[in-house]
Amino acid sequence: MAVLTNMFAKQKEEAMMQLALSNAGTNVADSAQIMRRRVTLAEINAGVSLLPAIFGFHYRIHDMSMISVGGAVGATTTVDILGTVAAASVKLLSVAIAALTQSALVRAGAANATILADGGSFVDLDTNTGVTVGKTGATATTATAVDVSITFDLVSDQ
Repeated sequence: MAVLTNMFAKQKEEAMMQLALSNAGTNVADSAQIMRRRVTLAEINAGVSLLPAIFGFHYRIHDMSMISVGGAVGATTTVDILGTVAAASVKLLSVAIAALTQSALVRAGAANATILADGGSFVDLDTNTGVTVGKTGATATTATAVDVSITFDLVSDQ
């Protein structure tokens, strides 16, 4: 009976995770998940959630990329994907606007796309924390949006 109860609890947990990710606009798969979202400059300037904090879970990032849409991003210094590691907000990926020209794919670790030292952008993030996008510097201008993609695992803390 305990095995059956544990099986149903795990199925409920997985269903809740899939619902939370689905509500956040994320495609749900059996293995690594992919979040791809067109983020407007207004959202980048204000800061917006890409992956929601889910109680009892944490994220493990595998890859990140950005594509500028509708022109090159201007005026600001960088567009950043942010997470929480050891209770501190960190820039998992910081892309200089020199790389965010219209339609150019900028992957983590490419020229003008800085990640944390020693693979720190790809360690497990803190439990119950989300992933956001924002900017460093002045208000971002010119482009219409930036397509942001993150490949990740959502890991249960149990």
